[in-house]
Amino acid sequence: MTHKIHILNGPNLNKLGKREPEIYGYTTLGEIEQWCSKAARGPLEFKQTNHEGALIEMIHQAEDEADGLIINPAGYSFTSVGVFDALKIVEGPVIELHISNIHARDALHQHSLLSAAVTAVICGLGPRGYLTAMGAMYEMLDARG
Repeated sequence: MTHKIHILNGPNLNKLGKREPEIYGYTTLGEIEQWCSKAARGPLEFKQTNHEGALIEMIHQAEDEADGLIINPAGYSFTSVGVFDALKIVEGPVIELHISNIHARDALHQHSLLSAAVTAVICGLGPRGYLTAMGAMYEMLDARG
């Protein structure tokens, strides 16, 4: 069965590979996008923004167009009620994704406000977590029919 998935990425993820490689590794967002494109079993939108309002608009677009949403909200995980409210609108499955294990990090990065608005959370698997999230998303969508 073919399903359309949107993968949205928040602030500073465009700097993966350079930004704090001891936490996030050396893989770039472009490389992750290539992996996801190869793993896609249907249409895939892969986007990144550094702007909260733009991320909210992308969530609205995903709600209108996609069967499922995977989001790495990055820093907005810990601060954005606006992103939280947008995610609550999405009727299909939503997976919150983090490259690092946020629960093992400093106090600022341990509690995602957004987790209460999503179907599932994947964290700590590094950049390959995107592929795990895609696999889980397809399983959830296939189960829905």
